[in-house]
Amino acid sequence: MAESVNLESLLSAFSRFAVHGDAHASGRELNGKNWAKLCKDCKIIDGKNVSGTDVDIVFSKVKQKSSRVINFDEFQQALKELAPQRFKGKSREEAITAIYQLAQAAEPSKVGVTKSLKAGAVDRLTDTSLYTGSHKERFDESGRGRGREGREDIVSNSGYVGAYKSEGTYDAKLKADK
Repeated sequence: MAESVNLESLLSAFSRFAVHGDAHASGRELNGKNWAKLCKDCKIIDGKNVSGTDVDIVFSKVKQKSSRVINFDEFQQALKELAPQRFKGKSREEAITAIYQLAQAAEPSKVGVTKSLKAGAVDRLTDTSLYTGSHKERFDESGRGRGREGREDIVSNSGYVGAYKSEGTYDAKLKADK
């Protein structure tokens, strides 16, 4: 039936979408949201033959009654259900092979993810070496934050004013003057 399709690469694609957006996912179960994302990113949803509603109906049909996720076997069954609908005019075996090839080549897309901007005023405003006053104390020389030490006044009973840079040099200065 689908001899030209590598099931390991299909399983790999299944796992990539199963863990997408969930740090605690095992990669062995695919939820409905990620199933719909897989179908959209793989171009299984084409707007004419297969719609988002069709994908949701097939997901509900192949999953267990009380479950909210599908495993790899149910995933393959769902693809087999969508294949004749997506590839009208092809035989069932050709349609299944074609839909497997669409699914195995896909990666989860990152549409709508905000990219960091480093231009113009943003570059100046985020350069910690240009900070002055109390804000300067929040970062070390490399630009990394100091954490609690940079945010809170930690009491020092040394007799010097807070944030005094030459702390401990008075005795050395007296010895140098003699």
